[in-house]
Amino acid sequence: MALPEDEAKQVLESEEEISEKEVLEQVEADNGEGPSDQEGSEAEMESPGDDPLTIALSDVEKFKDMALRAEAEMQNLQRRTARDVENAHKFGVEKFVQNLLPVVDSLEKAIEATDQASGDNVDAIAEGMRLCHKLMVDTLTKEGVEIVDPVGEPFDPNEHQAMSMVENADMEPNSVLAVVQKGCKLNGRLVRPAMVMVTKAPQSKE
Repeated sequence: MALPEDEAKQVLESEEEISEKEVLEQVEADNGEGPSDQEGSEAEMESPGDDPLTIALSDVEKFKDMALRAEAEMQNLQRRTARDVENAHKFGVEKFVQNLLPVVDSLEKAIEATDQASGDNVDAIAEGMRLCHKLMVDTLTKEGVEIVDPVGEPFDPNEHQAMSMVENADMEPNSVLAVVQKGCKLNGRLVRPAMVMVTKAPQSKE
C-alpha cells in the first residue's frame, strides 16, 4: 500500500512531464520547424526553373529568334534597296523627258504649218524639220520613251485625258477621234497623258 507521500511525488512527476512536453511543442511551433515547412523548402530547392541548363537553353532559343528576325529584316532591306536603285536607273531622266517633250511638240506644229505653205524653199525647210523631229524621237525611243498616239483606239482613262466629246456615227462610242496632244511613257510608266477628243453616240431624232 502506497504512502500518501509517494502518491504526491508521482503526481508532481507526471505534471512536470506534461509541462515539459508542452514547452517543447511551443518552441517547435515558434521556430517553424514542422514537417510541412521542411518539405516546402526541399521542393523549392529542387525546382527545375532554377536549373542552369534550363536557363541556358531558354536563352539560346531567345537569341536564335532574335537572329532570325534580324536576318529577315536585312533581306527585306536589301530587296527594297535593289528596287529603289532599279527605279532610279529607269526613271532618273523623267524630268529631262518632261522638259524635252515641248520641243517635240513645237517641231510637230512647225511641220504642220509648213505643209500648208507653198514654194521650193518651204518644202526644203519642212523636210529638214521632219528629219530633225525623227532624229529626236528616235533618240527618245532609245532611252525608253514611248509616244502615246491613240487615234482610233478605245478611250483609256489611265493613259488618255478627254478634252471634249464629239458625236460620230462612223466610230464606236468612247473611241479616240483625234489627238490634241500626244502622250508619253518612260519604261512603261506614264509621264504625260494624251489629250484627246472622244466620240459618243449621236442623239436619236424623234
